[in-house]
Amino acid sequence: MTRDRWLWLKKRLPRTLNDETLLDVGCGTGAFSIAAAKRGYHCLGLSWDKADMEIAEERAALCGAAKADFRICDIRDLDRQEDLKGKFDFAICCENIEHVIDDRRLVLAMFACLKPGGRLLLTSPNYHYKAVSEGDLGPFEKEELGWHVRRGYSRGQVLDLFCDTGFFVEDISFCSGWFSQKCTGFLRWFDGRPFIFGWVLTLPLRYLSPAMDRLSALFFLHPGYSICVEAYKTKHGLKT
Repeated sequence: MTRDRWLWLKKRLPRTLNDETLLDVGCGTGAFSIAAAKRGYHCLGLSWDKADMEIAEERAALCGAAKADFRICDIRDLDRQEDLKGKFDFAICCENIEHVIDDRRLVLAMFACLKPGGRLLLTSPNYHYKAVSEGDLGPFEKEELGWHVRRGYSRGQVLDLFCDTGFFVEDISFCSGWFSQKCTGFLRWFDGRPFIFGWVLTLPLRYLSPAMDRLSALFFLHPGYSICVEAYKTKHGLKT
């Protein structure tokens, strides 16, 4: 489903020659940072994991993504990174906020890192998803131990989270439909088995996923797995 999230991001990250800056909050091994850098953005990816940072740097070098940089940073402490405040035109945060107990603090920290008029693109599990595998049912953690601390967010919960933060929520949508979820479920089935077989078998299907998700939406009332939020750092005080 990573590809689905990138396709959603890509539509909202137009190619640029204007030296625009992007902060990738919880970048993992850097896939979105690298892809955005290739579209012209000066990207800084943040992750607490040193091993992930090393992989991200290697991948960026292999891809020729000279505009992608990375820093070790626990995103729960993003509000303490004084040098990042007011520096970015875009922030992206994909499938990370559901791991953070104080989600409001993280939203406010991302707001502080954006320039006035900056944009936040965020994805997280849709509260109303249908479980792809048994682990999606919980139990969710009471402490930040690496797994989800909440099921996800509904539209109302998103609006509540962003209320009075200074963000104006422009759009809430969903990605990763029925077909993508079935492919992911099949891939997860290989957990503990030779993973390469599942990866090879599902690879061709991933390129079909966007079209098949749109087609299946005509026949199945199946919720998207991720809720997608596009928000704007207001210049003039608009409320959510």
